[in-house]
Amino acid sequence: MKELTIISGKGGTGKTSLVAAFASLAVNKVIVDGDVDAADLHLILKPEIKTHEEFKGGRKAVINPDLCTACGQCIELCQFKAISKDYVIDEFSCEGCGVCVHFCPVQAIEFPENICGEWFVSETRLGPFVHAKLGIAEENSGKLITTIRRQAEKLGEERGLDMILIDGPPGIGCPVIAATTGASAVLVVTEPTVSGVHDLERVGELTKYFKIPAMVCINKFDINLDVADRIEKYCAQEGFELVGKIPYDPIFTEAMIAEKTIIEYSPNGLSEMVRGMWGRIMSVL
Repeated sequence: MKELTIISGKGGTGKTSLVAAFASLAVNKVIVDGDVDAADLHLILKPEIKTHEEFKGGRKAVINPDLCTACGQCIELCQFKAISKDYVIDEFSCEGCGVCVHFCPVQAIEFPENICGEWFVSETRLGPFVHAKLGIAEENSGKLITTIRRQAEKLGEERGLDMILIDGPPGIGCPVIAATTGASAVLVVTEPTVSGVHDLERVGELTKYFKIPAMVCINKFDINLDVADRIEKYCAQEGFELVGKIPYDPIFTEAMIAEKTIIEYSPNGLSEMVRGMWGRIMSVL
């Protein structure tokens, strides 16, 4: 199966709206929302959940009051000030380092695996959809993204599908690395602003480091033609395929409010540009 991950150096570039549009155009695919910290693709796809699983990542310490002798050693050793004077551990402050567990003289501290999120397999009008939700202030987003990518691969193999289409997280950190490594290609959605150029350069370095073929789309290119031209020159210099330049149009927002993709909401006009871009992406893949 081909695996295409759509990413951006920052949030708000229109990445998810384009992924939803591609989901309308792609055939024989599994759709994945890899932005587990702030998932929103489900708002357009309106999934019907078929499978729901808890996600466990890391561990949190818990003091058993029946065994605790209130010796104070755990409070003294905790570098994160997560243990109160009445020997209750704040789950949000606990970093799961395990120091208190190791040094407790009476083994009164348990260290269970932490349930920090959930993931789902759903059906949508555009095809099967694998998505997830990380808990508030929880970590291990990279591990959760890897989990749903593997589930998407399994689902695709079971159904004989050809492609996995991933709405990746913004930035260049661990979640992005988890969503892109091993992908057939990535599409970077950027915008013609100073921060857009800076973040595109950072993402470009990331894709080159992991040797992932990268394409670029300039969304809202006409809000600053000079910066858009600068992005084009950067792509030519770095060998990134510029597959699309989408003008600013409030119809994207209208489609989102209507809970539809741009292809469904307005089949002509701007949708034709998106169709052309999808054709160029498929030729690269």
